[in-house]
Amino acid sequence: MEILQKQRDEAQKVWEDFSSGKKARVMVGAATCGRAAGALDVIDAFKAELKAQGLESDVDVVETACIGLCYAEPLVEVRRAGEPSVLYSRVSPKDVGKLVKEHLIEGNPVIAKAEAVMADSEYKGIKPFSQHPMIALQKRIVLRNCGVINPSSFEHYLARGGYKGLERAFSMTPEEVIEEMKASGLRGRGGAGFPTGVKWGFARASKSDEKYIICNADEGDPGAFMDRSVLEGDPHSVIEGLMVAGYAIGAKHAYIYVRSEYPLAIERLRTAISQAEAAGLLKRKLENGFEFEIKIKKGSGAFVCGEETSLMASIEGMRAMPRPKPPFPANSGLFKKPTNINNVETLAAVSSIMRDGAASYAALGSEKSKGTKTFSLAGKIQRTGLIEVEFGMKLGDIINSIGGGCADGKKFKAVQTGGPSGGCLTIEHMDLPVDYESLGSVGSIIGSGGMVVMNEDSCMVDVAKFFVGFTENESCGKCIPCRMGTQHIHAILEKITSGEGEMEDIERLKKIAFTMKQSSLCGLGQTAPNPILTTLRYFEDEYIAHIKEKRCPAQACAKMVHYFVDAEKCTGCTICERVCPTGAISGGLKKPHTIDAQKCISCGACFQNCRFGAILRK
Repeated sequence: MEILQKQRDEAQKVWEDFSSGKKARVMVGAATCGRAAGALDVIDAFKAELKAQGLESDVDVVETACIGLCYAEPLVEVRRAGEPSVLYSRVSPKDVGKLVKEHLIEGNPVIAKAEAVMADSEYKGIKPFSQHPMIALQKRIVLRNCGVINPSSFEHYLARGGYKGLERAFSMTPEEVIEEMKASGLRGRGGAGFPTGVKWGFARASKSDEKYIICNADEGDPGAFMDRSVLEGDPHSVIEGLMVAGYAIGAKHAYIYVRSEYPLAIERLRTAISQAEAAGLLKRKLENGFEFEIKIKKGSGAFVCGEETSLMASIEGMRAMPRPKPPFPANSGLFKKPTNINNVETLAAVSSIMRDGAASYAALGSEKSKGTKTFSLAGKIQRTGLIEVEFGMKLGDIINSIGGGCADGKKFKAVQTGGPSGGCLTIEHMDLPVDYESLGSVGSIIGSGGMVVMNEDSCMVDVAKFFVGFTENESCGKCIPCRMGTQHIHAILEKITSGEGEMEDIERLKKIAFTMKQSSLCGLGQTAPNPILTTLRYFEDEYIAHIKEKRCPAQACAKMVHYFVDAEKCTGCTICERVCPTGAISGGLKKPHTIDAQKCISCGACFQNCRFGAILRK
């Protein structure tokens, strides 16, 4: 593309200046995860300290996005001129003075806070980032730029191969681009796993002068943050993927549907779209006659908008509710025009596939699940964060080798894959390859990529109740199986976790769950029973304990747990009395305390705060 040639040369110079190491630099991870941990305060502290030391013109302070190690935020890369960058973890404003003085001025990295060195080999005893336990097993394609570039820099993206995939697509016919997608084996990363090339082919075949392409960035799963991280860290990769998809199906108009709870992602998207327009890529006719426009549509956070017909209804200004299919969106979608919908990760992968070729992508993964998949590791796991691995990696390698296993020395109990629509898997599944077919065979799904790890303190009946409660609240209410099914299942689980369950409730749960799967209108209702069915399948003994023995084995269900004080261990420190929200605990200073069972709501605050092990539960 002639329009990019001169810009690419200039971008390469900008990138070389940024990455060559000729100038000292401080780069702070300031995505949502970093900001929540205090990254913006760290940036302010660096600017103030550099100014105080007279170094503000000698050291660049740059914002980047999430590099994946969310558990270690705020993350800061410090680079002295001519030396490799050192990645520091859990940096607070009080650490800044030491980092500036010892590392930037004196040239001695602060080993105690060093997480890795951003180089190919060890540096002053600090291991390379590529050998970090959370990174070593990853294959980063979608996340190739996240935490590496300044996400607000068009030049950085361009210099690292950005828009070369689009250039290659323009050298091919739309039909050849679609065949390239088919050859890559890329499947939709939003949950269903439908082959991307086949989907594009349906939209291409539809006869219409006007078509639409939509990026679904309505990420609503609890514990999922893959799409947000990509939008915040590499927005141009999604724009490039959208343009390739638009060219392939014959669409001139695109929408990015992103939830309003992602303000930073929206800000970064707006910046990237403006940059693409200024570069001449959008809102003008290109040399091959292709013309494209992208608009952002902010959603209000309805989980059902993950279903494509609900999402389109929302864009059209109507209530987000699914409609029966056919007609399928490829024939009659947004504004009754042929429409294709792909999620953020799918489109980010498209830009890489078109740049490097289908064969290199198809060589990764398993037989039917090609390429890589991003996952968000959350819950009771040592290393929470964002990862990208090849399909086919064992579940145990993801949880134990990459995630570090459960935190605080607790035993692993289960992992919920696929969000509220997924299933709970056990330690028996640690050797299971993570791909669409393998997870489906044991009652779970890949979904959008959330993985929530639970330890021995988690009650699986309560976990099932949480997830079905989520889908109950998010149900649009249009079809009876979903609207009423989620309500009835939630009521039965509430009954069981309150100690009032009966054995017949297990069969009732199964009957309602199977009815929902077979007769709900959309994927929300069809998959909502998965947490119930998998916990019944793998943890039925916990249901029976709640019903027959009137106890919660994990001691997590408040109405089934009773707290009392061991008078011999109680020192009378009064901490438990002070944290009790109902005044159920009494006793004088340095005297054994007691708990009034009538006032106690079993919140566990006393148990969690007692330093002497004097609060017991049964």
